[in-house]
Amino acid sequence: MASMEEYVYKNRKKLRKGFTTGTCATAAAKAAAYMLLTQKQCAEVSLKTPAHTDLTLSVEDISIEETTVSCAVRKDSGDDPDITNGIRIFAKVGFGKETGVSHDQYVKENVLIDGGIGIGRVTKEGLNQPVGAAAINEVPRRMIREAVGEVMEEMGFRGILNVLIFAPEGEEIARKTFNPRLGIEGGISILGTTGIVEPMSEQALVDTIETELRVRKAEGKKFLIITPGNYGHRYATELLHLPGQADVSCSNYIGQTFDLAVAMGFEQILLVGNIGKLVKLAGGIFQTHSKVADCRMELIALYAAFNGADRKLLGELMDCVMTDAALDLLETHDLLEPVLEQLLKAIDEKVHHRVGAGVRAGVILFSEKRGFLGQTKDAQELLRLCK
Repeated sequence: MASMEEYVYKNRKKLRKGFTTGTCATAAAKAAAYMLLTQKQCAEVSLKTPAHTDLTLSVEDISIEETTVSCAVRKDSGDDPDITNGIRIFAKVGFGKETGVSHDQYVKENVLIDGGIGIGRVTKEGLNQPVGAAAINEVPRRMIREAVGEVMEEMGFRGILNVLIFAPEGEEIARKTFNPRLGIEGGISILGTTGIVEPMSEQALVDTIETELRVRKAEGKKFLIITPGNYGHRYATELLHLPGQADVSCSNYIGQTFDLAVAMGFEQILLVGNIGKLVKLAGGIFQTHSKVADCRMELIALYAAFNGADRKLLGELMDCVMTDAALDLLETHDLLEPVLEQLLKAIDEKVHHRVGAGVRAGVILFSEKRGFLGQTKDAQELLRLCK
C-alpha cells in the first residue's frame, strides 16, 4: 500500500496527508483500464490529483478476464481520523456497447461510470448528483473519465468502457456516517475536490453541513433547526419533542452554518444547544471550539458583575472548569436568573446581527445537569412553528 509523504503542521504537530476515496477510485479505474486493454498486470498506477500532486499507488486484488478487469486501491487517510481509512475501493472496467448509453447525461466522451456494491445511491434532491445516481461526486467522476480516457488514448482504443466503482466494506461503514441522514442509501460516497485529504480538515466538516442544508432546502424547507452535536440533538428530540431527523448538526461552526442557511434562503432558524457552548455567542464568538476561544467563565463573570457580584464570587466563577459549576455558584448567590436573562439577551442580539434582517432566529439554552435554562424572545414561537 502506497502512502503520502506530504505533511502539514497543525497545533504544533506534524501530520501526514492522505488521499481521498475519489483518488482511490480513479487509480483503480485507470489501472483496470490499462490491464483490460493490454491484458497485462500492473502492480502500481500513477496519477496527478486536482491539487497537482503526483501519486503512485499500489494496486491490489487484481482479476483479469478477457472482457473485464477489476482491481482495488486501498484508502490512506494519512493522519486524518477518517472512517474510510484502510478500506479497498474497487473498479471493474469492461467493454461497453454503443447503443442507448452514449446519450445519458452522466456519460462524457466514451467512459460510462456507475456505482456497485457498497457505493451509495442518491435518494434526495439537493445533493451533488441527481436522485437515482451513484454517490460518486462530480470531481471524482471527472478524475475517472480523464484517467481512463488517458489510457484509451494511449492504447488507441476508440470504443466505450464501462467503469463500475464498488467497495465491499462500504455498506457497513456508511451506517456510521451522515449518509443515511443525507439521503444517500446503501453505501459510502466517493468524494474529494482536491484528491488529497488534509488531516483534521475543517473544510470537510463545513462541506458536510452545507450538503445537509442543501438537502433540507431541496425538500422545500423554510425552517431550520440547528444543534451543535449529540447533546443538542438528544435534548431537541427527547425533551422538546422535535422531529428526530429534523435538525442539522453544526458542530462548532455555528456562524458558518448561519451564513450558509441565510444564503440558501431559510427564513426561520432555531438553535438548540448546551450553555457550555452557546454562552460564547454572547461575546460574538460563532466558532465555538475551545482552541479558538474559551471565554465561558469570562462572560458569566461579566454578567454576574453587572448584577452586583463581589470580587470573591467573581474569582470563584473564573476558577470554575465546567459551566454547570458556575451556574451552581450563581444560584447560591441568587444571581442565576438575572445573569441568564442578560446572557440570553446578548445572545439574541449577536445572533440577529449575524443572520441580518428578514430572518427570524431563536436560541434555546439547556445544561446536562439542569435541563432547560431559558430562550430568546422569538424561540417559543419558532418552536411552535417547527412542530
